[in-house]
Amino acid sequence: MKSVYDIILRPIITEKSMEGVENKKYVFEVARSANKIEVRKAVEQIFGVKVKSVNTINVPGKEKRMGVHVGKTAARKKAIVCLTEDSKPIEIFEGMV
Repeated sequence: MKSVYDIILRPIITEKSMEGVENKKYVFEVARSANKIEVRKAVEQIFGVKVKSVNTINVPGKEKRMGVHVGKTAARKKAIVCLTEDSKPIEIFEGMV
């Protein structure tokens, strides 16, 4: 069985993801094999909040070149987690806005 820390890998801190913090929407990179139910349980257990909805996005890897050498960045999965209105905010995003 997967640990909750194996499901939630890291928060994604970008300008676009920080716009949603005011509406209690947070973006995380999650394991590629994780589904919405596992992400919901992991966020609720780690941060002690109530999750309203979870949207997941598979992000394919991009091809990158360095001269004649061609490579590819890693594919990943993002989860956009929306909290309920009565839920407290997640602390790690507090100083970012």
